[in-house]
Amino acid sequence: MDSVNKPFVSIIAPCYNEEAILELNINTIIKYMKEKDSKYIWEILIINDGSKDGTGPIADGLSAKNNQVRVIHHPTNLNLGNALQTGFKNSKGDIIVVMDIDLSYSEKYIELMTDKLLETNADIVIASPYMKGGKVTAVPFSRAIMSKFVNRFMSFAAQDKYYTFTGMVRAYRKSYIQTVNLKTKDYEVMPEIIYKSMILRAKIVEIPAHLDWTEQNKFAGKRTSSLRVLRSTFSGLMAGFIFRPYIFFMCIGAILLCLSLYQLVWLFFDTFAAYKTFLGQAGIEYPFSHSLSEQFKKNPQSFLVGGITLLAAIQFLSLGFVSLQSKRYFEELFHLGTSLKKEKLNQL
Repeated sequence: MDSVNKPFVSIIAPCYNEEAILELNINTIIKYMKEKDSKYIWEILIINDGSKDGTGPIADGLSAKNNQVRVIHHPTNLNLGNALQTGFKNSKGDIIVVMDIDLSYSEKYIELMTDKLLETNADIVIASPYMKGGKVTAVPFSRAIMSKFVNRFMSFAAQDKYYTFTGMVRAYRKSYIQTVNLKTKDYEVMPEIIYKSMILRAKIVEIPAHLDWTEQNKFAGKRTSSLRVLRSTFSGLMAGFIFRPYIFFMCIGAILLCLSLYQLVWLFFDTFAAYKTFLGQAGIEYPFSHSLSEQFKKNPQSFLVGGITLLAAIQFLSLGFVSLQSKRYFEELFHLGTSLKKEKLNQL
């Protein structure tokens, strides 16, 4: 194949305190990509995100030995979102593939995702262990359950149904991803990319993948970069609000409204029954007011609970409508801002 017609693939590998596995796994990727020299032009871009161990010197050593490996150092830890943006900005290839340095997704997914992106003319291709044909192996039980729950929660919240929102292993068309204005600094950047791509009507494709921690588990205790389960779960749940925040407000409002109506309807029936009893009795000038007063004396808590929940329901439903309107304004402004950014990049 003529080198002019070969796809140029940039492989981004964000790293933080990965001295235990960096050299081994980067060499694994290099060996794999050298086997694909006839198919791709390629480079590996290591983003050392302010590591405090020997990650930086090891990365520099790998770069010195291979001119297809480049290294960018963050002076301090700026987190995954910033590391990815550094990679997107500095990649030379037309296709950007983000890999997890622990290779919990095999290096073969570089080719699989790249070919799928070219075949389908997609903007993003996601390696998904949670779709049909995907698989999870040797992941700690609590983490596997939490990850699957968070991704299903996001699938419920999103308008377009995808299976994996939190996975980092993806392929991007550079001409697309460089136009997306990203703000999240931490791990929430992954669902943020999906959300903003949905706004822009980008073409997102998932392929079944095997998430395998068999090799990673061998380095237990030697790596300090792994996410804590509770932190990643909480971050994922909070990120789910970006898709349809109004749904959550309206659901809470609807539940509170039902509780309040339950109390108020029973009060109405009890008051009406007492009203019929007092109607026509001597000395009772206002039977309805008298029956309502009697009900209040018998069940003051019903008035209190019913009234408070009704007010709370109105507040939450109002917040739902406001957040829906705000979301529409945000999407319109984001779409406009992206169009202006794309135009500016085309002029450069």
